[in-house]
Amino acid sequence: MDVHVIRRDNKHLYSEILEDYFRLRYQIYVVERKWAALDRPDKREMDQFDTDETVYLLGLEGRSIIAGMRLVPTTAPTLLSDLFPRLSLNGPIQRPDVYELSRIFVVPKRRGEHAGPRAEAVIQAAAMEYGLSIGLSAFTIVLESWWLPRLLDQGWVARPLGLPIDIDSMSTIAVMVDVNEQAWTEICIRRSVPGPMLVWQGLPVIERPAIRDLVPAA
Repeated sequence: MDVHVIRRDNKHLYSEILEDYFRLRYQIYVVERKWAALDRPDKREMDQFDTDETVYLLGLEGRSIIAGMRLVPTTAPTLLSDLFPRLSLNGPIQRPDVYELSRIFVVPKRRGEHAGPRAEAVIQAAAMEYGLSIGLSAFTIVLESWWLPRLLDQGWVARPLGLPIDIDSMSTIAVMVDVNEQAWTEICIRRSVPGPMLVWQGLPVIERPAIRDLVPAA
């Protein structure tokens, strides 16, 4: 699985894949998770945060989507600023060096796999790689509270921005995750991700060092 960076400059190269992506999001969030408020007659799951400012990271095998994630700059409207501001005690984060992660998924047939690095770990490591590549210092994430120990277990520093709140019968919390070299190397090592995964088709390529070049010799 390669992870493709898709943003304003190159989205024309992925028009068919993006169409599949929004229909897949519908299947995951409306049909599977039953988030009825997201239902649309065209069977595509899109909202006000899917704009020209949005960056998509899609894990592809050929043209098949295996995993995905959405990144939105916090200088633009985000889930935290517009829908869930009460999750942040000091107000939503709005900084050019911080992006919000959302719509993180793996297709059902690839969840819980045991051979090689899991797709979930690859797409998260790719997000950290992207953040480092463009000079971010942190991500914000609105997530179900059970996700927090998993983030910590993969070596990420995730600080709650407020107290958990019950939203639609789910304990939900907002966190800020540090973007740094250690966070990237830790998830790669702990989750067997081999190293840089991003494909910059139609964009200036931003090279990352191999994991072996960042880990001190024993």
